[in-house]
Amino acid sequence: MEFVHIPVMLRECIDGLDIKPDGTYVDCTVGGAGHSAEIVKRLADGGRLIAVDKDEDALLAAAERLKPYKEKVTFLHDDFKNLPADLEAMDIKGVDGILIDLGVSSYQLDNAERGFSYMKDAPLDMRMDRSQYLTAFNIVNEYGAGEIAKILFDYGEEKLARRIAENIVRRREKQTISTTLQLAALVEESYPAATRYKYGHPAKRTFQAIRIAVNDELSGLKESLKAMAMKLNRGGRMAVITFHSLEDRIVKTAFKELSTDCTCPPDFPICVCNSRREVELVNKKPVCPSEDEQRDNPRSQSAKLRIVQKL
Repeated sequence: MEFVHIPVMLRECIDGLDIKPDGTYVDCTVGGAGHSAEIVKRLADGGRLIAVDKDEDALLAAAERLKPYKEKVTFLHDDFKNLPADLEAMDIKGVDGILIDLGVSSYQLDNAERGFSYMKDAPLDMRMDRSQYLTAFNIVNEYGAGEIAKILFDYGEEKLARRIAENIVRRREKQTISTTLQLAALVEESYPAATRYKYGHPAKRTFQAIRIAVNDELSGLKESLKAMAMKLNRGGRMAVITFHSLEDRIVKTAFKELSTDCTCPPDFPICVCNSRREVELVNKKPVCPSEDEQRDNPRSQSAKLRIVQKL
């Protein structure tokens, strides 16, 4: 299956990064290289793009798409949270821009065998990095009811987390839950018929939660964002696209802390933290996709773009 992914808020991201032709830029979630292709087109001979992804399929697709610019591109198979250490290893002291698209790619959702979709039958997988051990199958069939409920509530904000978790445990005592449609049907059955489709497909939150847990998407995100911001050269920018409230809250908090001078409690008479802001907010409110984009690409509807600039 061809790796196809429609880049969300492409123009807004490129404008927000304010690309310098001789700058060094990092696309932390290169995917199908939709954003990267536009970044690298704007780079002169002295410019450089570092393309990062934990999904090897994505890197292969990006390498093919960016082949005309291969002299300017370095590919990196890693979790973007490790970027500060990776830059140190490459002896890169600072970069001029960082882009992070925290969404699941259309390829991952549409490629049934990857097990991300509750609409297509496939083995329960959901790994972005298929070299790792943990899969959705492990969580669904090996974790206790309490652990599963916590994942569904914390990462999916699922109000019926306890009921769904208990139903999973009861079902697997009789039969292994091995496919996406088996899990989706179980979640559907856990909902009262009257409210089952009130907010879209009832399995959406469960699948989101398990995917986040499998890929450890939120753990350490705030700390890594702050560490990455410190790798920006003066005037460099970081742009982050989020797709649900959990990750957007983390990005918003990280950027707020980075752009605040003093973090002491308000009742302290004098500042004792000696904290000084490292960035300024380029957009105080998040940028959202245009109505046209939301119509043409429904998966963009929940997206929010936040940008900061290094002082």
